[in-house]
Amino acid sequence: MKYIALVYTDNTMLDAMPQQTFNATMRDCLAKADSMKQQGQVLDFQQLESTATAKSMRVRNGKRTIVDGPFAETKEVLGGFNIIEADGIEEAIRIASEFPWAEIGCIEVRPLKEIADVRRQVAV
Repeated sequence: MKYIALVYTDNTMLDAMPQQTFNATMRDCLAKADSMKQQGQVLDFQQLESTATAKSMRVRNGKRTIVDGPFAETKEVLGGFNIIEADGIEEAIRIASEFPWAEIGCIEVRPLKEIADVRRQVAV
């Protein structure tokens, strides 16, 4: 059986962390994830860009609304995810607006970080 492990972080704590400590922690995280992937425990891993880059989209009565941020209504719960290939956030939102779930829930659209870029940043 497959599971998704969603990683939630506290940006205040991350911002307070010295860059050297962050880089060391990230290197350790990447090494562990690589090892777990080689062992078949982790199938893939990604990192999201900042919540400031997120858009949340809903379709109600045929009308699409978009708000900044990853903000769900309290009655909405995470039910799944899709990884979208698009040329930009507007195209990603257009694609996401075609999902039927946009009419009864909310679809957050946020860029994924390229793990190769993270590795370069933390010198792995």
